[in-house]
Amino acid sequence: MQDRIKVAVDAMGGDNAPGEIVKGAVEAVNTRKDIQVFLVGQQEAVEEELKKYTYPQEQISIVHAEEVIETAEPPVMAIRKKKQSSIVIGMNMVKQKEADAFVSAGSSGAILVGGQVIVGRIKGIERPPLAPLMPTEKGVSLLIDCGANVDARPSHLVQFARMGSIYMENVVGIKNPRVAIVNIGAEEEKGNALVKETFPLLKECKDINFVGSIEAREIPHGEADVIVCEAFTGNVILKLYEGMGSMFKGLLKKGLMSSLRSKLGALLIMPALKNTLKSFDASAYGGAPLLGLNGLVVKTHGNSKANEVKNSIIQCVTFKEQDINGKIKKNIIDSVQTEE
Repeated sequence: MQDRIKVAVDAMGGDNAPGEIVKGAVEAVNTRKDIQVFLVGQQEAVEEELKKYTYPQEQISIVHAEEVIETAEPPVMAIRKKKQSSIVIGMNMVKQKEADAFVSAGSSGAILVGGQVIVGRIKGIERPPLAPLMPTEKGVSLLIDCGANVDARPSHLVQFARMGSIYMENVVGIKNPRVAIVNIGAEEEKGNALVKETFPLLKECKDINFVGSIEAREIPHGEADVIVCEAFTGNVILKLYEGMGSMFKGLLKKGLMSSLRSKLGALLIMPALKNTLKSFDASAYGGAPLLGLNGLVVKTHGNSKANEVKNSIIQCVTFKEQDINGKIKKNIIDSVQTEE
């Protein structure tokens, strides 16, 4: 028990709660012996779901939370008023060191507010960004920020680049990850005011491998490992990425089923095709960590199924083992001393 990574999971958050959330938690503990899951939610509903599965019972506990924060609720008001909600209780478990991480598919706004208000930012971090991994031709890239800071300053983007580099090197295992800023061209003089101000600051950073600008069409080809932008741009990229992936799969399936000849061909190529498409399944990479907090908070898609929940829980183990927060704290302290 002492050696296990403790993960609080919002059992009531998301479109498929509590069913898929509980199933994902069960799959996680059935896969890994080093995880202790606390399912935070309405006890009776969670118990009913757990009855469906066989799992090591010492690895899953229920923490009762009477209230649920709905997606449409104003985030600040919900965090303040619903003290007995699964999100607030789960976040407080991280704050009080009762859990190493909190995973939720619930209200994005409430998670962002709760992360900053309850868990709190690492001293020196100006804004915590959401950073999902996106499948590319060469593996995965980290998109930072994708939804937390629509209005960002150049200093925020510099911190995003530093935190993203630390995450990619220590969690994903990419040495000296390439960092690029999203732009409308490769030339340094291109871009809006934010990009033009941030570009020279990133060039001056000695602790990151800045490779310049990246255009959106280059992202799927894996031309950079850390993709830096403010949240408005990042969210547009992420949603378009997901939509194009879904459309491609649909058109491919339609084409393969369009005639007897194509159906016969589909039988021959299906094993190889499945392996290829699997690498473009975003759910395989878990959720998006809210980096720069005093504890780990991971946001998964609102429509997450069990596989994404399982992988989000498992990714918390690497985050904790690699002491990502400790490395971010050291990086911020070192950067302040350098500037002084």
